[in-house]
Amino acid sequence: MTETAISRADVQRARVTSVSAEIFSRRGFRATSMNEIAAAVGLSKPTLYHYFRSKEELLVRIYADVLDESLAMGQRTVADAATPLDAIRDLITSRVVYTCEHQALLKVCFEEEHELPPELAEEVLLRRRAFEQFFVAALGRHLAEHPGVRLPMAPKVYVNMCLGAVNWCYKWYRPGGPSTPDELGRQMADTLTASLA
Repeated sequence: MTETAISRADVQRARVTSVSAEIFSRRGFRATSMNEIAAAVGLSKPTLYHYFRSKEELLVRIYADVLDESLAMGQRTVADAATPLDAIRDLITSRVVYTCEHQALLKVCFEEEHELPPELAEEVLLRRRAFEQFFVAALGRHLAEHPGVRLPMAPKVYVNMCLGAVNWCYKWYRPGGPSTPDELGRQMADTLTASLA
């Protein structure tokens, strides 16, 4: 297969996953059929099955894409930060921005996880923990550099509290509101890291 053919197939798969995530977020995974997805992307059902063998495979691809993008984003964010505290603030900000800009996608990821095949659920958990580790490691470096800073909870609990707050944005953020995703991310980062300063 030529590079062009691979590239076209990847573009088509990305289009299918994007449209599928939008439909899953509105109707729910179980209520959506492959016929609806095929019609929405303008493909015949046999052609759709050429790209994805099942609805479950589509859901797994959505999760894999989100987690891979999150991990790459986390790596870049930590590498570019001047200090561990900057890394923590930037991880929070970038996560808020991503969540606000991909609300339908994140709704599927947070509300349809129970639909993942059991053998793949563990892989999803491991990738999610890998993202959390960027945060935990940056927090550990910051606390080591500033022994006077005292968290009122275990570091991992603090990290999960922050991630819970930012991930929940998909539920309530409204485009066109008083803050852009970036402004909201910075506001939340400043508030959540106030005890670390």
